[in-house]
Amino acid sequence: MEPHSAKAKALEKDGVKSFDKVSEAVKGVQVIHLTLKDDATVDEVLQKASNGFSPGVTIYDHTTTSVEGAQKRTKDWKAKGITCLHAPIFMGPPNALESTGFMLISSDPAVLESAKPELSKMTGRLVDLGAETGKATGMKLTGNLFLLSLTAGISDTLAFSKGLGISSAELLQLFADWNPAAAMPARLKKISSGKFDQPSWELDMARKDAGLMLEEAKKAGVHLAVIPAIAEEMDRWIEKGYGQRDWSVIAKDNI
Repeated sequence: MEPHSAKAKALEKDGVKSFDKVSEAVKGVQVIHLTLKDDATVDEVLQKASNGFSPGVTIYDHTTTSVEGAQKRTKDWKAKGITCLHAPIFMGPPNALESTGFMLISSDPAVLESAKPELSKMTGRLVDLGAETGKATGMKLTGNLFLLSLTAGISDTLAFSKGLGISSAELLQLFADWNPAAAMPARLKKISSGKFDQPSWELDMARKDAGLMLEEAKKAGVHLAVIPAIAEEMDRWIEKGYGQRDWSVIAKDNI
């Protein structure tokens, strides 16, 4: 019996068919879907499963992995006559049940065209990122980085507002009336253009506001995780002489 097989057996009450060994689970099938933890786990499971592979089996790996790992698996399994396509997802459990959310793919065009009918049934939108193996992997990690940053920013916002006596309901109302997310595409476009000499918010002024935030947080005994790092980065760019440029100049080196 494989480690953790008890978890699979616990799902039998929901109609899942479980197996003691992963090699038994894949016998006779032509399509395999994986959603695991990381590169090491994917490699381990595929190695154990390979004893049960049918000729010409196709592997769809939905795990969030490294770019190098996805590229290596694609190459190594192709050398063995097996298609392994990394198809990472922006989908939670409700999305999986409803076949909604986003799935990303990138690979040889022939592989993508063969995969699309199967994968399109599983998601609300299947995003084809072209022929570069690993592109979908990198885009998934980039998206997750944004989600981590966004959540950390929300955490700081909630902590700060709580310290000022502003309720979460009042905060929600603010964002309902003034939706900063609507400006995100324009902000990204402006930053990507590399033009910071016509500021809508000067770096010096933004740093002043960051200082006020840090002062208020200190008075209220509130811990902020993100704003101190942003203030430090602002200081670095002000020291370089960019204080009168648009504050988004702090992203200049990353364009």
